Amino acid sequence: MRTKYIEEIAIKVLMAVSLLTVFGLVAGIIWTIFHRGWSCISWEMIFSLPGGGFYIGKEGGFLNAIVGSVYIVAASTFLGLLVSIPVVFYLNVFLKGNSRFAYVARLAYDVLFGIPSIVYGAFAFTLMIWLGMRTSLLGGILVTTLLIIPILIRSMDEVAQNFPRDLLEASYALGATRLETMGVVLRQIMPGIATATLLSIGRAIGDAAAVMFTAGFSDSIPTSLTQPAATLPLSIFFQLSAPQAEVQNRAYAAALVLTIIVLIISLTGRFITHRFSKNKI
Repeated sequence: MRTKYIEEIAIKVLMAVSLLTVFGLVAGIIWTIFHRGWSCISWEMIFSLPGGGFYIGKEGGFLNAIVGSVYIVAASTFLGLLVSIPVVFYLNVFLKGNSRFAYVARLAYDVLFGIPSIVYGAFAFTLMIWLGMRTSLLGGILVTTLLIIPILIRSMDEVAQNFPRDLLEASYALGATRLETMGVVLRQIMPGIATATLLSIGRAIGDAAAVMFTAGFSDSIPTSLTQPAATLPLSIFFQLSAPQAEVQNRAYAAALVLTIIVLIISLTGRFITHRFSKNKI
């Protein structure tokens, strides 16, 4: 008995140390970003484009990176949902629970989920060269869509698999069509859709490797899909690479904006998930 008691205490201590370590790392990252970014950020920096010599410490801001990130994330999330939601319905409503095809499909999406974003970027870059495309906003949108589709599908699919199969049978027994039954399923997995969307947005807006190869970089706001586009992660990367301390501080200002955007998205996602959870059957 004493040995089991000691093991239980040791596991509790290990869990507490792990929790405090993770919390300390997150708090340290956030404090560093806010401490270094808040002192140099300004409204002019947020709402103005890079001026001449911006990357050597002269005037201007990173509005181009903010707008470029919003364009890429919004478009890729929309396209990703258009592809992912029908796939999830097909796997969980149209196929049987023990379907071998569904098993293979889930395994494939698990593999795609774990592939590093730079591999997606290299693949998309090779494809763009073969098609004769230049780095552009369209390229960034397409590669980011490919990046987040596995996240959307597997996150929503995990929720859909816990959907009570009795509700499906009851819906069919009442004479509902598959399309009408999909509406019942949609209502039940809406919190999962909101969570999956949140995860995909967080992955998309913070990725630099994939869009570096496909979206390129520009100091102006793109007005068409064929023009290159800047993103906040790339802006941070390029500014931190500069030798000037002032330019490096601007990178922390851009990181502060990115952190605040992610925080807003996280809180919104929590609210939406909580709101839809109240409406579940």
